[in-house]
Amino acid sequence: MKRTSQARSFDLAAAAYAANRPSYPPALLDAVEELGGRPIGGAAVADVGAGTGLATAILRDRGARVLAVEPGAGMASEFRRRLPGVPLVLGDGDRLPLADACLDFLTYAQSWHWTDPRASVPEALRVLRPGGALALWWNDSDATVPWVGAQDARLRRLFGAADRPHDPRARFRGLPTGLGFAHRQLVWSRRVPLGTHLANLASYSDFLVLGAAGTEAFLAEEHGLLSAAFPDGTVEERYVVSLAVARR
Repeated sequence: MKRTSQARSFDLAAAAYAANRPSYPPALLDAVEELGGRPIGGAAVADVGAGTGLATAILRDRGARVLAVEPGAGMASEFRRRLPGVPLVLGDGDRLPLADACLDFLTYAQSWHWTDPRASVPEALRVLRPGGALALWWNDSDATVPWVGAQDARLRRLFGAADRPHDPRARFRGLPTGLGFAHRQLVWSRRVPLGTHLANLASYSDFLVLGAAGTEAFLAEEHGLLSAAFPDGTVEERYVVSLAVARR
């Protein structure tokens, strides 16, 4: 139940999610093409758990014939506002509303962990054409950067996870066996106003479930700490994208 409530919590903050979440570097899709064994341009792609369309947009811009699948009504509404020309259907990875063998790529950007692999793996194999590829990726803050690591430790203390150190490679552990996933990690960064950085934090599912009072108290403390670290008001966020691709 907690897992479902966290996943659906994004519907309450769809506009803030779209405005403040980071997108992905161009090198990510280069790696998807390399590991997937074919170009994205012209390919039939479904982006599952599409949210407000951050990954869908870069797939479209690469030339994919992309369809979005999103379970949340609030996120879907924001998606339609931002990407009105991209087809969108309501659904999730455990019950894909797609025909058999219709796709060259099936992508999950920040969303595979919301699925039940006992259902989502057979569904992926069902909708992919022979030679098609399942691509999963996650954007994680790079805790090897000192200020990021310190903030990550504060977040973990707040949410009772202080005993689980941050490790982006953990994304690869627990992936379904037998699919032959190939792995790649890419480091990238973006420079944003401090307010955008804090709004991005507030869009995390843990904060959406925590509630306004706890979120505001934490963000106020972070504002003070980061104002001292970044006196010009611009924060350089650094990320590690963890990518896993399996060919059918």
